Amino acid sequence: MKQLYIGIMSGTSLDGVDIAIVDFSNDKPSLFSSYYKPYPAVLLADITAVCGQTHISYEALGTLDAQLGKFYAQCVQDTLHSTSLSPHDIVAIGSHGQTIHHSPNSTPPFTLQIGDANRIAEETGITVVADFRRRDIAAGGQGAPLVPTFHQAIFQSAHDNQAIINIGGISNVSYLNKDQTDIIIGFDCGPGNTLMNQWCQQHFERPYDHCGQLSKTGRINTPLLNSMMDDPYFARPYPKSTGPEYFNLNWLAPHIERHPGSTIDTLTSLCELTAQCIAKSLTQLPGVDNVLVCGGGVHNDYLMTRLRHLIELPIDSTEAHGLHPDWVEASAFAWLAKRALEGKTGNLPSVTGADKAVILGSIYPA
Repeated sequence: MKQLYIGIMSGTSLDGVDIAIVDFSNDKPSLFSSYYKPYPAVLLADITAVCGQTHISYEALGTLDAQLGKFYAQCVQDTLHSTSLSPHDIVAIGSHGQTIHHSPNSTPPFTLQIGDANRIAEETGITVVADFRRRDIAAGGQGAPLVPTFHQAIFQSAHDNQAIINIGGISNVSYLNKDQTDIIIGFDCGPGNTLMNQWCQQHFERPYDHCGQLSKTGRINTPLLNSMMDDPYFARPYPKSTGPEYFNLNWLAPHIERHPGSTIDTLTSLCELTAQCIAKSLTQLPGVDNVLVCGGGVHNDYLMTRLRHLIELPIDSTEAHGLHPDWVEASAFAWLAKRALEGKTGNLPSVTGADKAVILGSIYPA
């Protein structure tokens, strides 16, 4: 008998919502079905506006929280309809929510994800687990990344030391030692797609650089690249996490002012920045045998070409190891929901820097 959970993931790329239905009836979780729905233009504009501000009104925040909850619920209902499942077939939903601001190094540290879980539970008739990151921060952690625990459950090998690279809006790495008694390492490398996406939207009227078709036509502005790579974040020791509230066009502006170039060369340089910060992160790890890549960045052919040039290791998609790269993160939050309902911890202190392992997520019964 299948044991189905749903994971909802809407990441820092702000492109839309990933829905994964995951079957946990066997020892190793398997993807039962998947669904993607882009944000409607008006909703996307509202999210983008809120994410780009440091001060917002109660009305704007409350309205967007409710709208996102309703949209997530509709995505779940569409997914169930497409798979001929009913709410009774699903044990629970794990909803990451849309990150509005992530500030783990402020005083006091905090992170904020919205997308009203009450509405999701009410409209779907399914128990929801949400708000995963704040408990880790309360326990002294960075609140991110949380996916390495799932990477460990799915991808850890007894034969190789593996690095799992997720390239979403922000890129992050999980290091899985073949000695399964060793600690897991994980941290945010730096920008993934976020700077490239923002640059494309501002200068090319495109949501993103499809398959890297634009960036591969430009040249790397080396002084600009070196200036960006001098940012202290890249040299900071782990545990560490970041987000588009740090790596954004306001962060980029002074670098461009000092080292101007064409818009296309800037895009190429931003792609190289992503590749180099990932490659630099791998040098901080004890010893990697192979690299698996997931997240939207795996579809950027130029970025993948640059990674293969910079990293002299075998690089493959997670699909070769049983899970399509587009659905790893959504599946992870289905897994974290299951952990919460079972009273099991979901974070790794070695990754987030938390004082202890804790149960993650608040539960909203159906």
